[in-house]
Amino acid sequence: MAVPKSKQSKSRTNKRFANYKATAATLVECPHCHELKEAHRVCKNCGFYDGAEVVAPKEEKNN
Repeated sequence: MAVPKSKQSKSRTNKRFANYKATAATLVECPHCHELKEAHRVCKNCGFYDGAEVVAPKEEKNN
């Protein structure tokens, strides 16, 4: 059975996973308020998801 002679360093091990590019999140239009939101997430503007209000939207305080 093949056995390495010495331990690989953390930097050498991590080089295997360093060759990727991060992609931006996919944005879609909310069917209720027509704001851009992330796909498959509750809308931050109106609180709707899949045609139903899931979260009550936060109201701004005017002081």
